Amino acid sequence: MRSSQLFLLFLVLCFLACQQEQEPVLPILTSSAAVGQIPEKVTTATANIVFQSTDDGQTWQDISAGLPAELQVSKLFADNGQLVLSTSKGIYQNSITANHAHWEKEKSLEQTINTVSVGTGGTIAFSRKGRFFQKMDGMGIWMPVFTNFKSEMVRNVFTAGDGSIVIGCDDGFYRSSDQGKSWKHVKGGGWGIEIVESDGVLLSTHQSGILRSTDGGDHWDLVLSEGGVGIAVEVIEGGFAAITYNSQSQSRRVRTSTDGGKTWQAIDAGLPPSKLISSIQQLGDYFYCGHPDGIYRSADQGKTWDLLLPTIGEKVFNLFVADGVVYAVLQNGGC
Repeated sequence: MRSSQLFLLFLVLCFLACQQEQEPVLPILTSSAAVGQIPEKVTTATANIVFQSTDDGQTWQDISAGLPAELQVSKLFADNGQLVLSTSKGIYQNSITANHAHWEKEKSLEQTINTVSVGTGGTIAFSRKGRFFQKMDGMGIWMPVFTNFKSEMVRNVFTAGDGSIVIGCDDGFYRSSDQGKSWKHVKGGGWGIEIVESDGVLLSTHQSGILRSTDGGDHWDLVLSEGGVGIAVEVIEGGFAAITYNSQSQSRRVRTSTDGGKTWQAIDAGLPPSKLISSIQQLGDYFYCGHPDGIYRSADQGKTWDLLLPTIGEKVFNLFVADGVVYAVLQNGGC
């Protein structure tokens, strides 16, 4: 009898141990019922850095687990089923499952190589001082590239559809038409950062506003300027969206173009004016806007906006879209 009791006690203890080892589900923040609330923190995980929504912004899941605290994120990309973060402490990658996220630092690169560009030219990591490394597909190996590039203060690398490579720097854009063997300074007048392309048209943010090129970045024209700088530019359905700083109103304006960036229409009448509007994205029938108040969504092409998720503290959500998911990175307000 005593042996039977001991065996039964052993089974109970095994069952309890299995229950304790199950992975915790990360907290979900429901936009319609959580105004002013902050997602609960997982006790053993970093929180409030990266969020995702898979249901058009109705709920948001904190997927920051594994990232160091107080991390400053500059960009988020999707690359071959992985999320890739450019951060102040290096490059982090993530494979997301249904209930958790696990971030791993790219240890084969120095911390100073902390910015990444993902596009038709592959995945390129680089530093502000002009050191570039390209990831070899399927090998996990980074090889140095563009070793003859001389300018410093690099901000972005972009490969156009015609194979041209454009590097944005503090003194404008440099272009190569021979895979980086030689470089031409094609645009000055201040810094150049983001570049996007649709139907052979390139648009970029620039210190003077939004620039446009139809020859792979060899020549650039100023197409949107309101007395201030270009903040963001994105490809949307049928055209482009952009954020610029308007010096007269001293606020950031959100506009769209449906003719390849030639003319622009405002879509921010329903947004509270602000100097810190961070980003504009489209997914399906919705526009999403990162604003100091939080994340706004429009279902009518920007005529009206609804606040989905209030911000946390004094920070601003910077938004990204990848593989049908909206991602929100919490950042300090500013450019």
